[in-house]
Amino acid sequence: MAFFSEADMSVSFSHYYDDFDNLFRRLNPPRVVIDNEACDNATVIMVDYANKHGILLEVVQILNDLNLIITKAYISSDGGWFMDVFYVTDQDGNKVTDEAVLNYIQKNLGPDSCCTSPGRSVAINPSIDFTTIELLGTDRPGLLSEVSAVLTHHKCNIVDAEVWTHNARAAAVIRVTDEETGSAITDPHRLSLIKELLCNLLASCDSKKGRAKTVVTDDVTHTDRRLHQMMCSDRDYDRDPFDDDFDRRQRPDVNIVPCSEKDYSVVTILCKDRPKLVFDTVCTLTDMEYVVFHGSIDAQGLEAYQEYFIRHADGSPVKSDAERQRLVQCIEAAIERRVSEGVKLELCTADRFGLLSDVTRILRENSLDVTRAQVSTKEGKAVNTFYVRGASRCPVDSNSIESIRQIIGSNILKVKGIPITANPQNPRFLFGGIFKSRSFADVIKSYS
Repeated sequence: MAFFSEADMSVSFSHYYDDFDNLFRRLNPPRVVIDNEACDNATVIMVDYANKHGILLEVVQILNDLNLIITKAYISSDGGWFMDVFYVTDQDGNKVTDEAVLNYIQKNLGPDSCCTSPGRSVAINPSIDFTTIELLGTDRPGLLSEVSAVLTHHKCNIVDAEVWTHNARAAAVIRVTDEETGSAITDPHRLSLIKELLCNLLASCDSKKGRAKTVVTDDVTHTDRRLHQMMCSDRDYDRDPFDDDFDRRQRPDVNIVPCSEKDYSVVTILCKDRPKLVFDTVCTLTDMEYVVFHGSIDAQGLEAYQEYFIRHADGSPVKSDAERQRLVQCIEAAIERRVSEGVKLELCTADRFGLLSDVTRILRENSLDVTRAQVSTKEGKAVNTFYVRGASRCPVDSNSIESIRQIIGSNILKVKGIPITANPQNPRFLFGGIFKSRSFADVIKSYS
């Protein structure tokens, strides 16, 4: 007589449940309903899915990538089924009527999708088309300028980049191509040299030895999610009690209390509303291995209120004060990382090799510190957003901003956050046409 070992039985039952799960999903495909009539001031998106860990984040991520604003939501995923209702608007607060956007939602959340979203605005094969570089280290003025200068010197064209700073730490995900071939950099010796130079650059002022990191990777994790993972692993949530880098009045109000009736822990978050807030909190809960069973979101005013009924992936609620405190700190940090400190600068122009290096050098030379940056290129156009503040966290001097606009071109660099007064007495700096035909180096020479 043949007997099955305990290990064999475990594998057998595991395969059985996997097959049953796949069959259940085939028989119950995802259902997405988009309704523009049910609400006066928002588009209602209803999503039904077979439940799995991380499904909520995947849905929110797709809405996030489309730059849709979640004004209200109801979440329920008890049992084997996940049901969500999202009230969303576009960036201007209007209903979503763009057919391309609506079709994208149906395609990526509907029955024909696997509910995974590519990295922001990147729909190309990363192993062929670009090389991804991840950076982690101590934040300091001019860091982005130094990093982009190293990459430019070694003939790396920056396709897109995202840079975050929080609690004196900096993280970046940068995608580059070879200047000559326009494709990924494959030479291992060249990659090793670039990695070494960047790591030395980051480590040169890192007060905690070993925390600076440079990684060349083909990982396709969503950029924003990867930045959260990097900064959380770097423990940027450990706040220096003597550091007032983040105004206490702006800190989110995060509370976690037990719900003994259903053996949940209830997370409540009250903070100033902003785009992508829901993604940041759900991303943190998911990556910390917590499952959201029920939730509600209300962000129709200046403040946003979020409530989540959670358990750890092992089925337990938050067990100890230490676990509760760490979760509170991590949620606070996730919200704060994307808070926009400083003046917002938007640059839109024809792309060219070395553009980011030149622009960030101008910012550095005018004593402006970049606290967050988003760089993208598409079809020959560069669209860059920088949040800047003065040296030593001082307020931004309007004269410095105006000088930068005159150097780069007032029609190319837009400013949000402070009033800017044009200076017609210096027409030689207002040169949209010269910008297209001359390098920044030539411009700097003429300026000096």
